[in-house]
Amino acid sequence: MALANYETEHIDKVRDISSECMVLLKSNGDFPLKEAGKVALYGNGARRTIKGGTGSGDVNSRFYVTCEYGLKKAGFFITTDKWMDAYDEICEKHKEAFVKKMKAEAKAVKLPAMMYAMGKVLTEPEYELPIDGEGDVCVYVLSRNSGEGNDRVPEAGDVLLTEAEKRDILKCFKQYKKFILVLNVGGVIDLSDVSEVENILVLSQLGVSTGDALADVLLGKSNPSGKLTTTWSAWKDYSTIGEFGDKNETRYKEGVYVGYRYFDSVGKRALYPFGYGLSYTTFSMECKDVSVEDTKVHLSCIVKNTGAMKGKEVAQLYVTCPWGKLDQPYQKLATYQKTKLLAPGEEEKLELSFGMEEIASYDEESASYLLEKGQYILRLGANSQDTKEVAALELKETVTLRKLSRVGGNTDFKDFVPEKTWSDVSQGSTKVISVDEKAFECLSWPKPMELSKRAKDFVSTLTEEELIYLNIGQFSEKGGINSVIGAQSGHVAGAAGESSSRVNGIAPIIMADGPAGLRLNKEYVKTKDGVKAVGNTMPEGFDDYLSPVVKFALDKLVYRKPKKDVFTQYCTAIPIGTALAQSWSDEVCMMCGDIVGDEMERFGVQLWLAPAFNIHRTPLCGRNFEYCSEDPLISGKVGAAITKGVQKHKNCGTTIKHFCCNNQELSRYQNDSMVSERALREIYLKNFEICIRDSHPMALMTSYNLLNGVHTAEHEDLLKGVLREEWGYEGLVMSDWILDMMVDKSCKNRTTHSAPAMKAGNNVFMPGSTADFNRALKAVKNESEEGYTLTREELEFNAAVLCETSWKLHE
Repeated sequence: MALANYETEHIDKVRDISSECMVLLKSNGDFPLKEAGKVALYGNGARRTIKGGTGSGDVNSRFYVTCEYGLKKAGFFITTDKWMDAYDEICEKHKEAFVKKMKAEAKAVKLPAMMYAMGKVLTEPEYELPIDGEGDVCVYVLSRNSGEGNDRVPEAGDVLLTEAEKRDILKCFKQYKKFILVLNVGGVIDLSDVSEVENILVLSQLGVSTGDALADVLLGKSNPSGKLTTTWSAWKDYSTIGEFGDKNETRYKEGVYVGYRYFDSVGKRALYPFGYGLSYTTFSMECKDVSVEDTKVHLSCIVKNTGAMKGKEVAQLYVTCPWGKLDQPYQKLATYQKTKLLAPGEEEKLELSFGMEEIASYDEESASYLLEKGQYILRLGANSQDTKEVAALELKETVTLRKLSRVGGNTDFKDFVPEKTWSDVSQGSTKVISVDEKAFECLSWPKPMELSKRAKDFVSTLTEEELIYLNIGQFSEKGGINSVIGAQSGHVAGAAGESSSRVNGIAPIIMADGPAGLRLNKEYVKTKDGVKAVGNTMPEGFDDYLSPVVKFALDKLVYRKPKKDVFTQYCTAIPIGTALAQSWSDEVCMMCGDIVGDEMERFGVQLWLAPAFNIHRTPLCGRNFEYCSEDPLISGKVGAAITKGVQKHKNCGTTIKHFCCNNQELSRYQNDSMVSERALREIYLKNFEICIRDSHPMALMTSYNLLNGVHTAEHEDLLKGVLREEWGYEGLVMSDWILDMMVDKSCKNRTTHSAPAMKAGNNVFMPGSTADFNRALKAVKNESEEGYTLTREELEFNAAVLCETSWKLHE
């Protein structure tokens, strides 16, 4: 298999950075190994390694390296082929039974089987196979998969370990001289039942080089330096205050106490806290100086490698805010920085800084961001459970930073408030620095967005029908499944869709899915009607739910490979979003964005439908693997770094998503996320604000769900108020892919509609359909059966934003 030069370059880059995305949870010194030799390899991920989750987040790479193949390439002799062969047979039977069950359930609720089963968790089977592989070294690879459309479950075979897994992991630990548990997962696993295991590595799902990267770490060619971006603990330890799993309404009653903010504030110690991660070496960290310049806080610290192997460490700075009018979590992350690769004995001085305005809290009563009077205690450490007070900043008076308009709507509950059991006053062992309240008067805020004269003049010449076409994606008259499986674009095979090409002077914007790389078809042909994909364009596993007749027709007609003139477009599967975030490295994230941007240029894609960085509100969200963290700061910084990597390429842009509160896949089209305005602004909007401020992404995608009774794509105060007025965002706003076939008639809420979305400032309704066009046209003519209205001014605004974006991406 001969790879193109760009493929080799990109694959090598992914392999090089992969160890920075891995998290070493436990180590007794047995690893790394001195050399490759016999290894007993077990676990569901040994041969069936997962490079990334399912759904639109999957990538059709030319190949990827499994853990089994990666170890063999590295010179290991695997002694457990019989075990893996037997496990494969068990899995195939288990999958057949699962598909049959899904088809029956889909039929009962009158939904297409492939849509009903999308993202459903195929939990691991129970089995009993002999643990008899030769060798002193044993590697057990445990995998979990999840994806778009459904959520994870706190059951054996998903969040919890099966009895077979617990039995075999503990047996391997006791039977072999050197044993390591490797977690090929995209999210949290409850490891409380195997706590005696002494070597545990979160390999994560690293894309094309997953198996090679594992071999590198086992042999010490690279050193894991990742840190958790989500709290890992026993399932029983997680908060049950907020709701999850109802198809109609989800109340975020926990308020701002998400993830480590909850654990730290109620005094629960997690098995593996937020920010945690070991190394093959050790480090010391010492604060040297803290100062304040206007509103900026500066801290310098010395990080030294005190061990015997090269490695990297992350300095994390948290702040305890004063509990006044507003309750506060014990601490929240303010900034962080990763060292360079330090040799044994080498040290580096890190300079950490943040603006105090960035840690302000939102007061719903006054609709203002506040810094309340009192002390702001700075805590430095290597994870959220290992922080030490290093200084305190003091405000003598409360500062009102910015008064805003209320957004998001109202809830029918009050947010959780923990019992305050900690001191928010310095204990006297560190210096207290006074901050001048007048310094905040010099802060400036973004100016509201303004359209260009060129765009306004152009759209003023268009008919109402032409304006509506620009407000909707380039839709196929055939409609149906063509809109979702990657056959919607006539310019790039496998692209998710494109903007309208029905108006002269405005070139279509080609959009491809993400976020673990470009999702395109591997092979295509050119026809008089545009490009045509060769092979299956459907997400992995969809074929399992087709009838034999449909499958035969597709195999013989749609997917038939011509004898000649077949073109290829192989894309690189990069690490999943959570893995990239675990690097705590802007450099790593920018490099992966650069890989994607290069391939966008090569294959003619203008907008990548990524990065995705919704908050890890609970370990159960099915798309958490695509997202970054339970913390908005890391999420926003990762999104910004990826965006910078992509957008340094000419005519390439990102589409940050899903705006906002898309934290549950069950009934995602119709579920209502009910969130207080404080939690909305401090947790669920903050990551988007950071990304937009730092990287100016070309586009933004709204989410499927409702927010306090109104679909986010129809939420005028979010799209016009927050995005355009408060943040001054100038990019394109599009909906997620709205398909009538996904409606769950048992839900009390409807799905998003084109006309109210356009009215609210959702510039392009995707992927578009005849029904969407007609609904908008009737609204303009005041003939809407649903009572929708649309003005020409509203259509012109949306069309003008689309035009400006198209010009930026084509000129």
